[in-house]
Amino acid sequence: MDLLTLRDNYLKQRIMLCFNGPISRSLIEEIGHALRNYLNSQSAAASAAMDVFAVYIEMTQNIRHYARRQGYDETQATATVAVARDAAGRYLVSAGNLVEAADGRRLVDAVEQLASLDAAALKQAYKQQLRRPREDAESGAGLGLLDMARKASRPLEATLQPLPSGQGFFSLTATI
Repeated sequence: MDLLTLRDNYLKQRIMLCFNGPISRSLIEEIGHALRNYLNSQSAAASAAMDVFAVYIEMTQNIRHYARRQGYDETQATATVAVARDAAGRYLVSAGNLVEAADGRRLVDAVEQLASLDAAALKQAYKQQLRRPREDAESGAGLGLLDMARKASRPLEATLQPLPSGQGFFSLTATI
């Protein structure tokens, strides 16, 4: 493994934090602490740091819960998470994981629907979702997805890459 090349690629892409592997509750917490400390050391604006942290937590917990619901083993229940900055200084919080193809398509569709909404419409959708019975919350954009979309300064971006297994790799990025 060529760590220097890996490091150089991270620097070019302005990646501040990156993780790839099995994800547990305690690991989510530890990486979250590291992320919070890093943001504080970089003198990030308090509101931006809180939003980056909240989006990171939401993304990683969603991945963990999904893998558990699917009964994925340790090789399938992995996440790839990266936090970077773009050229304009905005934070990019990205996470990806293995999904069933139909679930991935449904998520991409939900993210694309949210991308067409302005801030007022996102707020209204969030309030409507809050009022729905819990069992109805599985369809469409859930509270977590809506909350991330509201925190983001640009529309969320999602991709689904098909895999030979018939599953897909779902990726989500929020710009804060």
